[in-house]
Amino acid sequence: MAPLSVKRVLISESVDPCCKTILKENGIEVTEKQQMTKEELIAEIQNYDGLVVRSATKVTCDVINAGSNLKIIGRAGTGVDNVDVDAATKSGIIVMNTPSGNTISAAELTCALLMSLSRWLSALLMILQFMGAELYGKVLGIVGLGRIGKEVASRMQSFGMRTIGYDPITPLEVSASWGVEQMSLEELWPQCDYITVHTPLMPSTTGLLNDASFAKCKKGVKVVNCARGGIIDEAALLRALESGQCGGAGLDVFVEEPPKDRALVNHPNVISCPHLGASTKEAQARCGRDIALQIVDMVTGKALVGAVNAQVLVSTFSPDSHQWIRLGESMGRVLKACTASKEPYSQVHVTSLGESLKKSSGFLSSAAVVGLLAEGPQKGPNLVNALPLAAETGITVQTDHKDSDEREVCVVEVSVNGSSFTTVGSVQAGVPVLLELNGSVFRQPVPLTGHLLFFKASNSTELLLSVTGVLAAAGVELQSFSASTASSGEQWYCMGISSLLGDIGALKSLAKEAAQLTV
Repeated sequence: MAPLSVKRVLISESVDPCCKTILKENGIEVTEKQQMTKEELIAEIQNYDGLVVRSATKVTCDVINAGSNLKIIGRAGTGVDNVDVDAATKSGIIVMNTPSGNTISAAELTCALLMSLSRWLSALLMILQFMGAELYGKVLGIVGLGRIGKEVASRMQSFGMRTIGYDPITPLEVSASWGVEQMSLEELWPQCDYITVHTPLMPSTTGLLNDASFAKCKKGVKVVNCARGGIIDEAALLRALESGQCGGAGLDVFVEEPPKDRALVNHPNVISCPHLGASTKEAQARCGRDIALQIVDMVTGKALVGAVNAQVLVSTFSPDSHQWIRLGESMGRVLKACTASKEPYSQVHVTSLGESLKKSSGFLSSAAVVGLLAEGPQKGPNLVNALPLAAETGITVQTDHKDSDEREVCVVEVSVNGSSFTTVGSVQAGVPVLLELNGSVFRQPVPLTGHLLFFKASNSTELLLSVTGVLAAAGVELQSFSASTASSGEQWYCMGISSLLGDIGALKSLAKEAAQLTV
């Protein structure tokens, strides 16, 4: 992938100093401004290419729209709940986090709360009761078996706990290798003495522990949430605590932080923390370092790590991917120019051929859509937002790959009002070239660079003399020429020219079709 230009980064919260140091060492100007209001952030963000946040800064749609130069939003921590990822994606902004930065710290706090609940290690709870229970032989249910869930399991197994779990993504054999038996939630609830949740907050996990699920649990079950407020229904938890169905809760997160409703915080069987999961020196140093290095690696074209909305870019960091991206975008631009009077598009079908392009079809599709949707030199679509923008405009994008031992090419076909138009291109000697246009094969590959003039007409000496006459009259120099094989008596021509014609209308009487563009 071509390196992104990120020259100025704003850090809006307290992030470990190593973050600023690493960014500055790699030529990026850094400004730190903390505790800004939303209005202040909106006024400030337009001056930066990148934004680094933790949890307090709310990167809303309004903030993103104000960031006219923003290319990346980095969260120094796990999750991106405080970032409007959809709005960022539509604006072509990469959003990344540091998924492993606070893993150990969050796992250790979870274990601390589990142990505290077993022995009531809280000043208030110790006043009320002294008799605790051993963890040995108890069953711990872990909902969410990612990095943190795995670390919690390994630590609590050392106390002799049996660990069971649920995760819709982690394969059963993988979690079994950690000593966690996976099962459905319906099977898990009744077996647990303790339950800890480690999932992201999304519609499918909101209120995961609710009145119905508490009713299926053992009476007196204890629960811990160091993940996200809202995974446990707070009203249902309070009812379960009051009835004794839930014997205790360890909460590091709440729906509202800090919570204005103190019913849970003040409950005698609740141990609460003010969102301390990542609040260790080690975690903050790790998150600050990781987000800085991830930004630097992306800017220098080395790698893309931690991106939550730009998976299409992951395979664009090979040495030759940049030219293939240029090819896809250029082919899209050619089709846009040659079908300008026939919009709107209904479908784009991109096919890659050749073993080396097996992992490239995704970014080739996005690149082709970038070319099709581009409107002049202003900030337009990019690889991050191309497919969402296509979907918004009603364009269906289909991607295929076919094995081929003969050649490595990209085929882009667009459908417009029931008709289809096709380009075939490749990269030769490091240069993107057009091989075919609408079934016509060019005798010499057309380098997709500079100003290009395409026209379709019957082959005749008079035609070419007339076209060069139009160019000369406009003060435009002919720099290269390629003609296709004849198709039904007509053929496509491409001329490389020194500048675009001010008025292409003069060619309309000479050719059946004519289009010009800059790539």
